[in-house]
Amino acid sequence: MIHPLFPGSFDPPTKGHVDLIERALRLYGQLRVAVAKNTSKTPLLSVEERVDLLRACLGERPGLDVVTFEGLVVDYCQAHGHSVILRGLRTVADLEYEYSMALTNRQFAPAVETVFLMPSLAHSFTSSTLIKEVLKNRGDVSAFLPQIVIDRLAEKP
Repeated sequence: MIHPLFPGSFDPPTKGHVDLIERALRLYGQLRVAVAKNTSKTPLLSVEERVDLLRACLGERPGLDVVTFEGLVVDYCQAHGHSVILRGLRTVADLEYEYSMALTNRQFAPAVETVFLMPSLAHSFTSSTLIKEVLKNRGDVSAFLPQIVIDRLAEKP
């Protein structure tokens, strides 16, 4: 049985992330979402907050778990028995970046495949980077973020 891994920063978790996770669950019947502990970036939310928000957005679902990881994704895959890395593609720029990453990952772990999913049309331009910019300027992000994420961000200083 294929047990895919969907890694990412999820900073913040978006409706686009939720959409891809729900669709991957329909395709595979199970999915592990892995929230990256990336020390080279300054996140909007702590890794623990991102995990809590993803769990709150998704609820309890059979076959779904949300974890944290650090280091190389392929190392995590090999250590935990994942043979598929799931990635979302929104634009040609995403394709170029993800294509390079997939080929690099294949060099390190030839048995681990990367599978790309395109977002639903409603989420095809959702980007955490752009959302952070809108948030910084106090814009309306309700089209992009689940309400629980909006509420949690409003509580932050």
